[in-house]
Amino acid sequence: MAVYQPRTNGFKRTSTLLKDRIRRASETRGFAVSRLITHWEEVAGPDIASIARPVNISYARQGFGATLTVLTTGAQAPMLEMQKEQLRQRVNAVYGYNAIAHIRLTQTAPTGFAEGQAQFERRVTTDHARAPDPEVTAAAHGLTAPVADQGLRAALEALAANVLSKSKR
Repeated sequence: MAVYQPRTNGFKRTSTLLKDRIRRASETRGFAVSRLITHWEEVAGPDIASIARPVNISYARQGFGATLTVLTTGAQAPMLEMQKEQLRQRVNAVYGYNAIAHIRLTQTAPTGFAEGQAQFERRVTTDHARAPDPEVTAAAHGLTAPVADQGLRAALEALAANVLSKSKR
């Protein structure tokens, strides 16, 4: 009986290549569980993640529990102060035990400061492409008119429009 062994042909997943590097980088900041950084929006919730970001975890020399330092703007700090206990419970759920005893808020300005950038909102990419140039669209349609298959013609027309619009710039 032959045992099936998957072939990767020398390829590895990006996650396996980067897992050790992410772990080492996060451990230098005290994050023993890198999931706290990589999945912050899931851990903290979208409301808190939009106004705050984890910065550091420091462990006390004696006693149990660590302190999580969270970066936020000065305007959002009072809102986050009221939600600290809820955030602490969510973070401890990631660790699986009461790892975080305290949460310290660090405020920063919305602009400036190289380390504490306060742009918490994820940038949403929108496809607000400019309207295609009618000349380019007509030229692309003329080039692909002899193609009989509609799906192939549409794909070739889009490709031709992209090539022609880039060469026009």
